Amino acid sequence: MNSLSANLALEPLGAGDLIDRAVRLYRRHFTTLIRIAAPPVLVSAVGSMIFTISVRELGKTSDELSILLYVLLLIAGFVIIVCGALFSLIVMGGATRNLVAHLLWDEPVAFRTTYRAVKSRFWGLFGASVVVALWLMLSASVGSVAFTIIWFVILFAAIFGAQISPWITTLIFVVATMVAITLALILFFLLAGRMAYVPQAMLVEGHTVGAAIGRSFSLATGNIRRLMAMTLFTFFATYSALALLIVPLGIIGWIYGAEITYFGSQWPTWYTVGYQVIVQCSHILLAPIWMLGLSLLYVDERVRHEGYDIELMAARQLPEMPTLPGVVSPFAPALVTGRAPKFVAPPPQPLHTGTVLGLR
Repeated sequence: MNSLSANLALEPLGAGDLIDRAVRLYRRHFTTLIRIAAPPVLVSAVGSMIFTISVRELGKTSDELSILLYVLLLIAGFVIIVCGALFSLIVMGGATRNLVAHLLWDEPVAFRTTYRAVKSRFWGLFGASVVVALWLMLSASVGSVAFTIIWFVILFAAIFGAQISPWITTLIFVVATMVAITLALILFFLLAGRMAYVPQAMLVEGHTVGAAIGRSFSLATGNIRRLMAMTLFTFFATYSALALLIVPLGIIGWIYGAEITYFGSQWPTWYTVGYQVIVQCSHILLAPIWMLGLSLLYVDERVRHEGYDIELMAARQLPEMPTLPGVVSPFAPALVTGRAPKFVAPPPQPLHTGTVLGLR
């Protein structure tokens, strides 16, 4: 067993360690992880291009039949984008199971293994992904409401400060805006983080959808800082990659005289399609880091709360825990699997008569 898989995530990880482990795994399995992450992103890419082109053409046509066609295409594009996002959540669960199997038995991180795990629980994962998406929308709404309330408080404070000095108004506005954004993000991640481990609980521990949601809520305590760090790192890395890839396209557009505006309303069709392709390419490149980060965060939460490192080491050496009638373990198994040797009950022993020790 190689040293990386033997020691991966077997101790509590801070935010920096979590990102470092994710990047190391990403570099080690780059090609495989790109193949795993690509199908959901490609689905979203198709939907994004259909949606973008439909929006552009709706403003240019006056024919009623064409308007109806582009409205239908716009709706179809939106639906495909949503399906791609749900597909990404589903694949994340399969990737986590593959990663834990890599930890236990040094199994390779493979495209086929990940999607076989996805296929085994596809409809359950689909339902869980819908619930997670709705929860994320609710979390975003709560964060937006909190930001709006704080913003109104800022507005009244700025009006009061304007009567004293414009410099005080500017200072209040800048500081309070940063505070409002920070508090809104904390509130969002406090709620959204509760659903971070639903796909993992289903495929690693074998829970149903309802049980997996409860399991995720119980595990997700104290993960706000690391979840925010992973999100911010992935966000800035994605848009840094996008900036690097978009420069050549902008140069080509400038050479051919394309009018490049910020909102893209005057972009030629070829530039719009090229821009969407580059956006999705940047997502394909960085999606595995987010996928690995959540997988490692799940393992880390179990290490912190349940001694998962000891359980992983035991699972490497011992067969699967047998299922005994009438006995329910309070702990989830290291990995629900059928690969361990089956438990064979011992032959029945004759009943002793006499004393408890069998002595006459």
